[in-house]
Amino acid sequence: MAVWLKKGAESAAVASADRQVRETVEGILADIERRGDAAVRELSIKFDKWDRDSYRLTDKDIQGCIDQLSARDLKDIEFAQNQVRNFAKIQRDSIKDVEVETLPGVVLGHRNVPVGAAGCYVPGGKYPLLASAHMSVLTAKVAGVPRVVTCAPPYQGGLAPAIVAAQSLAGADEIYCLGGIQAIAAMALGTETIASVDMLVGPGNAFVAEAKRQLFGRVGIDLFAGPTETLVIADDSVDGELCATDLLGQAEHGPDSPAILLTTSRQLAEDTMREVERLLQILPTAGIARKAWEVHGQVIVADDQTEMVKIADGIASEHVQVMTRDPDYFLQNMRNYGALFLGPRTNVSFGDKCIGTNHTLPTKKAARYTGGLWVGKFLKTCTYQKVTTDEASAMIGEYCSRLCALEGFVGHGEQANIRVRRYGHRDVPYGGKAEPVASR
Repeated sequence: MAVWLKKGAESAAVASADRQVRETVEGILADIERRGDAAVRELSIKFDKWDRDSYRLTDKDIQGCIDQLSARDLKDIEFAQNQVRNFAKIQRDSIKDVEVETLPGVVLGHRNVPVGAAGCYVPGGKYPLLASAHMSVLTAKVAGVPRVVTCAPPYQGGLAPAIVAAQSLAGADEIYCLGGIQAIAAMALGTETIASVDMLVGPGNAFVAEAKRQLFGRVGIDLFAGPTETLVIADDSVDGELCATDLLGQAEHGPDSPAILLTTSRQLAEDTMREVERLLQILPTAGIARKAWEVHGQVIVADDQTEMVKIADGIASEHVQVMTRDPDYFLQNMRNYGALFLGPRTNVSFGDKCIGTNHTLPTKKAARYTGGLWVGKFLKTCTYQKVTTDEASAMIGEYCSRLCALEGFVGHGEQANIRVRRYGHRDVPYGGKAEPVASR
């Protein structure tokens, strides 16, 4: 039976914080919907200390940011974007339109149609997370979205050159320097100067995630996202330093980021906890990582691999890093995860930055019912039907007529009956049902 050597925060405390965020977001969304650009400007000044004549960047602004980066920086961005674009294209090529004649004269099909406009949020107030531009903008463009809008907050009082460059190089059609709830609301609801989008994607803080949740339905969203989560599954084939490094590497995202070790080795668990304390003495981002570890960190010792899978599926973590003798066991048996990172040679940071898979992933147990952002999220699978012969129309019409009568839908039934009369040359009374010929 599993033993928790360290537990995270109580669920009641987390729920209380969620309530406060929810109420704040509700008020701000209502204000932006009512007052548009004026409210967006006031909020940008209040929360980001940021104002300019237009929040949309000009070509000159964008080129100025690109010019601030070194040739090496640009090559590195290019490498990352090539990997993300390549994998996204492979995914897109796997999604096929279909058309098939299911019965003589009856043709059914579907087309995968991209949304008309996508709004991509790129977080960057605390860290300039340019990788989020690759993950959202490139994926939307590969899917065929004709208008891609991006918003990223100011960084240290100005434009973040790396984020702006990444947005532009990824193919964004409109780039705005706006952050937080005001950015999400402006893209979703539209203002006097920002046309609304059909879909919102991209990670963000608790307020951004809650704004997306509340706007869902008015626009589509990629997924419900919360703080970054990481689960390290390990056995004694690896050491505490490696586990601690990978836990803290994700805990630095924010003070509310859960980092969990699940292992079959009590010795590894204890070694990892010691290594965490040692690394927190030298990690430059320890101020954030320590809070995350102290409040949300967990260490769990399980009896065997089977129990680890059961616990891991219950956690349903965003990132699951597997460092065991047989990592493929977890690939074959785990069901609930955002992304798997198999073996000690890979890690979550590779996926976050440049290996090619998408880093926008489900959190807060959403991995039980959805995967992460990919080209398919930007596509609507839209069906169509076509009846090409009189005989097929009359035959389908007879079945439809009788089924409508079972439900009491007379108007529906008459849609079928009129086709039976016209194409089947059958005398079906108005509002009646088309009985089979053999039974008459």
